[in-house]
Amino acid sequence: MNEKRLSKTEWKRLEKDLCRPRRPVWHRLSARDRKEAFLYADSYRGFISKAKTERESVETITDLAQKKGFVPFRQAGAKDGRLLWTFRGKAAALAVIGKAPISNGIRLIASHIDSPRLDLKQNPIYEESEMAFLKTHYYGGIKKFHWVARPLAIHGLILKGDGSTVHIELGEGSHDPVFTINDLLPHLAHKVQAQKKASEAIPAEKLNILMGGIPLLGPEDLKDAVRLRLLKILNERYGLVEEDLISAELEIVPAGPCRDVGLDGAFVGGYGQDDRSCAYASLNAILELKGPPVTALALFLDKEEIGSDGNTGAKSSFFEAVAYDIMRHCGSSIEADSLVSILMASKAISADVTAGIDPNYKEVHEEHNDALIGHGICLTKYTGSGGKYSANDAHAEYVNWLRRIWNSAGIIWQAGEMGKVDEGGGGTVAKYFAQRGIDIIDAGPPLLNMHSPFEIAHKADLFMTKGAYKAFYLGDD
Repeated sequence: MNEKRLSKTEWKRLEKDLCRPRRPVWHRLSARDRKEAFLYADSYRGFISKAKTERESVETITDLAQKKGFVPFRQAGAKDGRLLWTFRGKAAALAVIGKAPISNGIRLIASHIDSPRLDLKQNPIYEESEMAFLKTHYYGGIKKFHWVARPLAIHGLILKGDGSTVHIELGEGSHDPVFTINDLLPHLAHKVQAQKKASEAIPAEKLNILMGGIPLLGPEDLKDAVRLRLLKILNERYGLVEEDLISAELEIVPAGPCRDVGLDGAFVGGYGQDDRSCAYASLNAILELKGPPVTALALFLDKEEIGSDGNTGAKSSFFEAVAYDIMRHCGSSIEADSLVSILMASKAISADVTAGIDPNYKEVHEEHNDALIGHGICLTKYTGSGGKYSANDAHAEYVNWLRRIWNSAGIIWQAGEMGKVDEGGGGTVAKYFAQRGIDIIDAGPPLLNMHSPFEIAHKADLFMTKGAYKAFYLGDD
């Protein structure tokens, strides 16, 4: 074979024309966009510092949406084109009516607003060794050792015997006490912890919240004086009795605000970025929409971290109820197959994060196909585990459509999956919407420390995610 040797110039031209570069977002942003990325990160930090539970997320989303002209559906008139729904205080939806008839389908972005945490058990308060504790049950996939020996806060609500509601947020104010879970000192941990696997070193039944240690003064021969003192404080402050804790949703979350990370402020560090980074991006994208070509819908769902079950998760009828409301609002006739036809004409993004390559643990990553931090939103064609089990696998035609939309809009994106094939994997809400006939694909920013109390995201990736979602809503068919 008589092949001509290429010059350096020819080589570079061919490489530019044929290869897909992996370059950081920061190199490709204008000075104005770099400033916008930092401003966006500032507002995002405020959101995830405030919205640490699904209920708090819905309250914040609803407040921001109404300020931007979104009207609760039951109050909307025929001419209102920006609509809002909430359900059980833990799921929400925003829609902007598009120019095309609803029969052309909708553009859906679905994110989740629940995060791994500790929940209180039904009978949580107990006393031992003159200290009072709260029993917990962890929610979602956590590493239990992440949650010990760190400041914790309590968020949630309690329904009293008379039906009234008490909202609780303890551990966030500058004068609030914080809470914690005790860990064993290294001097005594050799047999109990050090020789065990990391997943077994902290048993779930030892994730008990230290609540108090001052006994109520009274007869010295009576027991549980610390526990009774705490119940007395709760009664005096909130009017509660112990039975009220059975009808409560109290979540244990990391105390304190989200923070910038790094001397250059490149990263955002904080709790709940899986998946509130995507929720906030889709919220901002739809709040900015005016006259989209097709009706745009943003869903904010609960229960993803435990399989999307329950009546506020992706498997519930909340989405269909919203879709029927949109059909009625648009004057669409409702036949037996009307909704199915609309869904099969729809396009969607499962807005969820992915694992970024951590240089400290490269052995679990497939470096050619996993997401790089700071390289933009990651398009994930399939999730699942092993041989793509429990996954949505997006069709090539749909991947190509979204790729062209993003390239046309100047979105900086990457494509990847989550770790080596045999290492594990994960699932999202995508498969539940795919079952309804919708073309859907996963797309979100890569994170470090995922499912920990202090997750890390790059500001450039957060900024590109918001831009990618808006381009999706505005893209032509």
